[in-house]
Amino acid sequence: MTGTDWSWRDGKLWHKTASERSRSSNPTGWTARFVENVYADQNRSQAVRTVLSQLLAEVPADGVAINVGAGQTNYPNVVNLEICDGSHIDIVGFGSSLPFLNSSVDLVIAQEVLEHVADYTALVAEVARVLKPGGRFYCQVPFQIGFHPGPCDFWRFSRQGLEQVFSTPIWNLERLSITLGHGSGFYRIAVEFVGVTSSCLSQRLYRPAKALAALALYPLKWFDFLTPLSKERDRIPGGYLCVARKP
Repeated sequence: MTGTDWSWRDGKLWHKTASERSRSSNPTGWTARFVENVYADQNRSQAVRTVLSQLLAEVPADGVAINVGAGQTNYPNVVNLEICDGSHIDIVGFGSSLPFLNSSVDLVIAQEVLEHVADYTALVAEVARVLKPGGRFYCQVPFQIGFHPGPCDFWRFSRQGLEQVFSTPIWNLERLSITLGHGSGFYRIAVEFVGVTSSCLSQRLYRPAKALAALALYPLKWFDFLTPLSKERDRIPGGYLCVARKP
């Protein structure tokens, strides 16, 4: 990093182009809890919790782990980076410009981040730069989900898409698996269908109709238990996680 790009403010590291505002556009309070625990509960899936717990446990006591695009998540002994400030954010900046030396980081986490980055390849390359040889990149992305600007929403990733992203000699793809199955994939689209259809009558109906649909249609998610039984499991899953190691 260069001195002109970064500065310290109130115990946090800020990039010169980072926003001064907090993430006020994101849900807060009970709305945030509803979204996290009902509609967008991908971070609570068993697959995600199992893999992340293992990766975090393997970080050495003197190692460095970064959560890029941390949002509301706050893992122990992990440096949190976001594009806007927050109470638990340590670095206010961007994943495509990380204030770490080459080969100095043990683990980088990016949960539901790449779809919001216009040039996600630059972010992936920056992660590769800062990771130590043998360091891991935990990358979690959605597949079936409605448009969700935060503040932007650019991409969706299939299994083949992720294999392509991590197919270069820079990476060894250790794991690629579904986070949410076809039940959650269908659920997300069905909820948006109800919300969008209701908004045809009045735009003000979109959010309450979507919230009611999220509750009423929740049992669709239970079909995720059947997803591993199908050879067509990659048709409409809710999303994927992958673990890529820097050789």
